Amino acid sequence: MQTLYLIDGHAQFFRAFHAIRTPMSSPVTKEPTNATFGFVGMLLRVLRELKPPYLAVAIDVSGDRETFRSELYAEYKATRTAAPEALGPQIERCIAVLRALEIPVLGVPGYEADDVLATITERVLRERPDDLRVRLVSKDKDLQQLLIEGRVEMYDVHTQECMDVAKLREEKGITPAQVVDMLALMGDTVDNVPGVDGVGPKTAAELIAQWGTLENLAAHATEVKGKRGEKLREALAWLPLSKQLVTLRRDVPLEFEFERAAVERFPLARLLPILRELGFNRYQDEVRAILAERGEAVEPGGGGDDVRAAGPEASSSEAAPAPTVVRRRAPAEGVGIGGLFQDIEAARVSVAQTAGRYECVRTTKQLEALMRRLRTAEVVSFDTETTGLSPLRAHLCGVSLAVRAGEAWYVPVRSPDCSAHLDERTVLGALAEVLSDPAVAKCGHNLKYDMLVLRRHGVEVRGGRGKLFDSMVASYLIDSSRSSHALDALCLGLLGHTNIAISELIGSGKHQRTFDCVPLEAATNYAAEDADMSLRLRELMLPQLRAMGLLNLFDELEMPLVEALAELEWNGIVVDPGELGRQAARLRGRIDELRSELDRAAPRPFNPDSPRQLAEILFNSPGDEPPGLGIKPLKKTKTGYSTDVEVLEKLAADPAVESPVPGLIVEHRQLTKLVGTYLEALREEINPETGRIHASFNQTVAATGRLSSSDPNLQNIPIRTDIGREIRKAFVAPPGRVLISADYSQIELRLLAHLSRDPALAEAFDKGEDIHTAVAAQIHGVRPDQVTREQRSGAKMVNFGIVYGITAFGLARRLGIENDAAAQIIDGYKRRFAGITTFLEECIAQARRYGYVETILKRRRPIAGIESRNPAERSLAERVAINSVVQGSAADLIKVAMVNLHALLGERASHRRDGRPPALSDVRMLLQIHDELVFEAPERVAAQARALIVEHMESAMKLTVPVRVDSAVSRDWFEGH
Repeated sequence: MQTLYLIDGHAQFFRAFHAIRTPMSSPVTKEPTNATFGFVGMLLRVLRELKPPYLAVAIDVSGDRETFRSELYAEYKATRTAAPEALGPQIERCIAVLRALEIPVLGVPGYEADDVLATITERVLRERPDDLRVRLVSKDKDLQQLLIEGRVEMYDVHTQECMDVAKLREEKGITPAQVVDMLALMGDTVDNVPGVDGVGPKTAAELIAQWGTLENLAAHATEVKGKRGEKLREALAWLPLSKQLVTLRRDVPLEFEFERAAVERFPLARLLPILRELGFNRYQDEVRAILAERGEAVEPGGGGDDVRAAGPEASSSEAAPAPTVVRRRAPAEGVGIGGLFQDIEAARVSVAQTAGRYECVRTTKQLEALMRRLRTAEVVSFDTETTGLSPLRAHLCGVSLAVRAGEAWYVPVRSPDCSAHLDERTVLGALAEVLSDPAVAKCGHNLKYDMLVLRRHGVEVRGGRGKLFDSMVASYLIDSSRSSHALDALCLGLLGHTNIAISELIGSGKHQRTFDCVPLEAATNYAAEDADMSLRLRELMLPQLRAMGLLNLFDELEMPLVEALAELEWNGIVVDPGELGRQAARLRGRIDELRSELDRAAPRPFNPDSPRQLAEILFNSPGDEPPGLGIKPLKKTKTGYSTDVEVLEKLAADPAVESPVPGLIVEHRQLTKLVGTYLEALREEINPETGRIHASFNQTVAATGRLSSSDPNLQNIPIRTDIGREIRKAFVAPPGRVLISADYSQIELRLLAHLSRDPALAEAFDKGEDIHTAVAAQIHGVRPDQVTREQRSGAKMVNFGIVYGITAFGLARRLGIENDAAAQIIDGYKRRFAGITTFLEECIAQARRYGYVETILKRRRPIAGIESRNPAERSLAERVAINSVVQGSAADLIKVAMVNLHALLGERASHRRDGRPPALSDVRMLLQIHDELVFEAPERVAAQARALIVEHMESAMKLTVPVRVDSAVSRDWFEGH
């Protein structure tokens, strides 16, 4: 008889997380991995030791309060504490691992994993009554009701203990059919299922064994003596509900193709690159052993210790990277998919197997020999080593270069012994000949950083179209869903090579040293390896970009954008520390006033920054010790009642709450965050040499293609409140100069009109009408001048939410209306703008057909879960597909504008052939924030520069609807809005 193993996924996730409490992280992505490590180990143990012929995993896809049980009983699981923050990303990673292995992952919104397990168990036993048994990999007592003699048992993979009908009878004296009655009696404090006070598992089992059923026990409740009987009779009113809550549903609407659970069809080799990225080296050998037993060819390698414990710097991660190099279903035109994979795998093997030979260049003779090699090289790979992470503050330690796989040099300029090598001026004077020559093809990883470092040290790195290659950007174009595009991650995942870790050279934490303190031999091996590996990645990725039809996008847009972004970061923006200080002082004064108001409104003094003290003030009764306001709490966590912002805002808006304390706390938190997170932090980010903030702009972070900002994140400056918007007053132009702000108006809606070719939406833009009023008029069948404020608000919300898959529930919550009314608005929208509905369906169809969607410039985004049998996961994938096309196209547009303006402005502008005056060469592009570009210009040419900027932004792409850019000239960024 064959066995289907059904794993209780979330139970195993939680068990793994709590079993391995030592913090662990991936050496590549830095994501936390203790739960992932435990879960993958459990899975491999099942596969290796139990050798199951069939296997599937059930998971919870609804929140604790979003199942049919919470509809039956509002307090069901209401007291459950939130999952640890580090667990969520690891659950996503574990599910991604299962998906990569094509192991069925089953879950249905509105039901719990136990219901799914019950449904599958009953279904497969009914369909295969003679040749199948089920093993539930779980120790959850609720599943004991599913046990069947000889057919269904439970298995604890960690203790290797089985629970079957005989053992249940031996331990508890009851049958599987009586388990539900026992559970109802004892209740569940974790899930908040009401039971009989004082009745635990042993007593509940005894009572059911004696009386047979819960109903019979209830009928004879008067015969149960003492306190036990008294408590039983008190509970009779809710015991039927408790039984309903603990009874597993066996009719969950789910699809399950049994043969998809056949273990022999799982592509286990896909696990190897994932394990390398996670740093689970021991598990790689286990996978190879399993593959060898199956008679499958395996790649060599492995062994070693698993990833070391890591500190609190470990961060979360997205889903695991694709196990194959190219994620596509449709081959490129003229390229067979089999041939494509063979070519790429051959390239991978070729570049991965070449041994590295690295040399330190210390003398003039060695430098001259290197220069001769560089001048004749087809491509030069380069990388810089510095004393810090900020390219405009760090000092150069050396430059590494490579011209072919396995051959690289490191040219130091700073080290523990500066007499052992050449000086900076000599080295850079020689290297500038090659690095500054736009005709020389160059490559690297995160070139923008190296370009800025070298520019600060007097060397301008230049490259003509098609002459620059950044492996980080290439990786992002090939697969934007990768969890990391870092050099170490790509080398590990694509080349099977583990790079030297920087921590091995400079340490970490408070004992960390700078790179100029690293001995030259170690520095050479580390630095030269980076240049070498960047070159190898280029050899691997160029054919992929070409085969996927992405090479033109890479050469014509993304690589020129690297140069444009380097210019933005070099320019920076002037920030007035005095204005930041004045705003901070003003807010601190208001914070002090709030503290005084809180002292007067609260029953006793307390620290508003302490969640525990605040909870006591809000929720303790006046007669408690310490006393409180007696407000009814809304949410409980494992440490007590929640005082998060959602709770406080609800309490502040509740007319039944008479105390001003919740509202005062909300304002107090907002102001303290503005002071600490923005005003003080921004002041620290001002470069003392330039008086400017030089934020980083990242093009390989957001999967949609949008740029992000960091160090500091200027995109997060709050603009929804007046007091938050005022922070922009500190961003100013220097004397004699002004800021020019240029912001695309409703660009995603305009792109939606263009992409969908919906005539009604396009007409509204063509006529220059207020788009929200025009849409509202169409929906409600009235003239624009008859549209009410409420109707316009509804149309505006749908306009902005349609590409995010807005639902009637979401619209109703945002507008404060009933679900039926919200549904009518959405239905009216879809009827009047049928072209949009068709376009959205086409986006989803493309994702289903190819596994990815494309933007207006053919940028791809892989869409995971688009064919999932899980409705919630599939729905999310559909929303991501639609949003990626529209938002990604908006990203394409502003990138084109930036590249064009970068070529027109700056020093290159003095050589223009369009007759524009050279004075515009002093116009600088400073910031890209969402759909806005910010420039700095001499006051005398501001009007001309503004017109030029608007002209090129509006004509960056030819759309079927007009593109409008709102612009302003101002002394500071606030005034420009």
